[in-house]
Amino acid sequence: MSLVLGALQIGFILGMLAIGIYISFRILNVPDLTAEGSYALGLVTSAVMTVAGHPYLGLVAATLAGMAAGCVTGFLSTKLKIAPILAGIITMSSLYTINLMIMGGNPNISVFDCDTVFRAAYKLLPMLKKEVVKVIVGAVFAIFCSGVVIWFFRTGIGLSIRAVGDNEDMVRASSINADFAKTIGLAIANGLIALCGGVYAQYIGNADVSAGAGMLIIGLASVIIGEVIIVKRSLVWGIISAVLGSIIYRGIITVVTGFHFLPSYSTKLVSAIIVALALAVPAIKERISIMKKGGAKNA
Repeated sequence: MSLVLGALQIGFILGMLAIGIYISFRILNVPDLTAEGSYALGLVTSAVMTVAGHPYLGLVAATLAGMAAGCVTGFLSTKLKIAPILAGIITMSSLYTINLMIMGGNPNISVFDCDTVFRAAYKLLPMLKKEVVKVIVGAVFAIFCSGVVIWFFRTGIGLSIRAVGDNEDMVRASSINADFAKTIGLAIANGLIALCGGVYAQYIGNADVSAGAGMLIIGLASVIIGEVIIVKRSLVWGIISAVLGSIIYRGIITVVTGFHFLPSYSTKLVSAIIVALALAVPAIKERISIMKKGGAKNA
């Protein structure tokens, strides 16, 4: 039971990461590599503010910091005409130093003895076990972010961002500021990713400057798993599938490591294998279809 609760706790928290990745890779159709840097940025910003006694403000600051990082990537990509992949790499690389500066040069910081949103929830729900409360807190964040994102992408600006992802040339021909829309989309995506890092810092009780390594592949794995489970491609189902994929991904990791099929440090390898297999599904289906057609002709 503890393994299930642990998978749900982290799965819901990483759901915000998955939504951010979904926005950049699916809605905007932009291969944004800023994610690892913005996740760590949210992590350290939240931790520093929590140590200062402001856990809630820390989450707000983490989100705003992530949005700023997304704006930088958007500026490099749209105004300086740097390829989106390279723009993301530039921002991600620079954020490592910025994160160290935020932490005062220390590579890690502990918030274990500080007040956090989770400790506040324990006091608010004293009748429940702490592990259950953690699930509730993670679910609240995931559901709230999902609702806000779905609402936003149905507004005028949101529809413009979706249009840019579908057909940027058509959007430019319609006199819509595609560069602005793309930058706002990247800001929202990285804001969610940074918020995920901020919540996770308070969940585990510490922050490490290198914690963002591999988060992009985790987010991609969650998105792809969700799309395999839910084949509908609407905005609402896309967001739901991202969160669901995050929970399923975490469940797979829990099973693999919790039952000692692989050592605990193999999570990134498992993530890479999951992404590779999920991406290979269309090619496998096509190959099977060709083989069936060939067999039918020979018969």
